Order: sequence, then structure tokens, then C-alpha cells
Amino acid sequence: MFRSERRGLCLVIAAPSGAGKSSIVRDLLAREGEVVASVSVTTRAPRSGEAEGKDYFFRTRAEFEAMVAGGALLEHADVFGRGYGTPRAPVEHELACGRDVLLDIDWQGWRQIRAAMPADCVGVFVLPPSIGVLEARLRGRASDSEAEVQRRMRAAQAEIGHWNEFDYLVVNDSLAACVDEVIYIMKAERARMARRTGLGALAMSMLDQ
Repeated sequence: MFRSERRGLCLVIAAPSGAGKSSIVRDLLAREGEVVASVSVTTRAPRSGEAEGKDYFFRTRAEFEAMVAGGALLEHADVFGRGYGTPRAPVEHELACGRDVLLDIDWQGWRQIRAAMPADCVGVFVLPPSIGVLEARLRGRASDSEAEVQRRMRAAQAEIGHWNEFDYLVVNDSLAACVDEVIYIMKAERARMARRTGLGALAMSMLDQ
């Protein structure tokens, strides 16, 4: 059976808080052996049990800024005074080897990734089944005050406002069905001719027979 080599794809999954993105990412990685999770760079100190290169690449602020200036990060942001970013070299290496890379980032990171590698990235935005379900999920979290719940709701709605910047929308009503849908998206994207290296050469060789 003929099997052509392919270039990997960079799959970005974004969602508002409460949409279940972490569960989707966990199950997707467990089910899809050709997908690897991108490891981010951060300026924060390692926590107990965290390992360099597995949980994060830990860098000083000066090292982080040098990576930004040198174009070594595909996307980056400051969160509560700490730098976070996606290193370019490991992602490009995995894609060249035909492995898919999964990024769990927000819409701002997606904008940067899309600008940095438009031919390689695919963006999936996860929606809750309704705003009521989203609020119930946020209220179900441990001991958040009413003010905190409302703050999270406003932040979630602001995030949802960027849904139309993505390539695909999925609704997380059932976790298993949602992960299935993401896998269908990946299979379709893997089949694009631009990623199926060698197929053009195969077609041309048949014309020469």
C-alpha cells in the first residue's frame, strides 16, 4: 500500500475558560500518537516536580527578551509580569519530521502563530454549548466569589468574540464527540496536497509511463 511522507501541521486549540479545553487537549494527546504537545518558554521559576524541557523551558527575563528580539519565538505574551512563549525551532523540527504539534494558547497567540507560519497552522476554537452552561461550569469551581465569577464570565465572552478568526469551530457538549470532531479536522488537514510531500512526484511519474 502506497504511503507518502507528509509535513506535520501545527494545531492551535483556543477556548474561553470553562469550555473544557484542558480535557480536550489531554484526551487528544492520549488518542493521537502522531501529535506532540509544544513545550513553552517561561520566565517564571520552576515549581516542585517540574522539569526543564518537559513542562517548560525556564529562562531568565534577559534570555526571554533576547529570544523575542531574535525571532526565536513563534508567539509570546506577558501574563502577570511573567513571559511565556512558543519556541520556533522545536515546532519547525517536528513539522519537518511529519509530526503534528499541538498548541494550547489564546486568540492573541493564534494571531501571532498564523502570521508566523500561515501554511502550517490550523486554528480550532472551542465553544461551550450555551452561555448558561459556561456560567454553570465557572460557578462549579471551588469557592470563587460572585465578583470573580462575573469577571471570568466577562473574560470568557471577550474571548468568544474572536471566534471568527479561527479556521474551525467545535462545540464541547460531549467531550468524546468534541475530541472526535477535532480528530476529523486533523485527518482532513493532513490530507491536503501541500502537506502530502511526494504525491506530486508520484502523479508525474505515472504520466511518464
